[in-house]
Amino acid sequence: MNKNIFSLVCAVLTSVLWGSAFVAQDMGMDFIGPHTFNVGRFLVGFLTLVPFFLFFEFKKIKKENINKKKKILNLLLLGFILAVGQALQQISLIYTDVANTGIFTIMYVLIVPFISYFIFSKKIHWSIWPAVISCVAGGLLLSELKNISVRYGDMLGILSAFCWALHIIFISKTIKFFNFPITIAMSQCFVAFLFTILPMVIYENPSFDNVLKDSYEILYVGVLSSGLAFLLQTYTLQNLTPAPAAIVFSLEGVFAAIFAWLILDQFLNEIKILGIFLILFAVIFSQIIPIYGKKNYGRN
Repeated sequence: MNKNIFSLVCAVLTSVLWGSAFVAQDMGMDFIGPHTFNVGRFLVGFLTLVPFFLFFEFKKIKKENINKKKKILNLLLLGFILAVGQALQQISLIYTDVANTGIFTIMYVLIVPFISYFIFSKKIHWSIWPAVISCVAGGLLLSELKNISVRYGDMLGILSAFCWALHIIFISKTIKFFNFPITIAMSQCFVAFLFTILPMVIYENPSFDNVLKDSYEILYVGVLSSGLAFLLQTYTLQNLTPAPAAIVFSLEGVFAAIFAWLILDQFLNEIKILGIFLILFAVIFSQIIPIYGKKNYGRN
């Protein structure tokens, strides 16, 4: 399979897993707080990837001559960004609904190309800009613009989008000199787990019995959204640059709305359906147009 197609498939699967996880994240705080939930999900995500790391990459890493300081700093940074972004997103679900959190989260699709272009001077194919506009418009329609109130939860969702934008960019940079996707995904989950313990201890008083009551949601999000999805995200960024990858990842907002409709009975009206089609158009447009261009700006 072509590498770009493989990465595109990984990106779509990542979006499905992240989108479905919003429902589990919302349901998983019936008996525990957001920080306790995150500690559980990151620990499960880490443990899920350990066997794959030992089997596929452990011996290879030992043979690689890699700058250890640079590698460790990048993995620590990724884990920290992941912990902060996930904390903001998880807390936002307390104050606003799944659809709004999912939609405001995908605002990273607007932030990634701006950071890539204006800070890192990365050339971007022109098709990214109309795709971003279409994606943002679709996101606003999904959240029903006429009913939006600037609430605390919505603001946390927007702040988390900045973290996800940085997360996408720094994974893309890390994978260039440390091409071990399983190790990256596993390590960032472990670092995020460590960073999340402190706020859990300070702000929450979890009990083992309460954690067990939300264990199904923790396991679902931990295995699929933290373990598998972050691994697929890393595979995506092996061959797709951050801006077009972020467009595809933004499908998580679409899937979040769909799963919220199917599981939580959050109704999808005609305006929201139009928003879904705008985001789908943005994804397809951003992936097909560069193929016909003479300059390969949007891919590695």
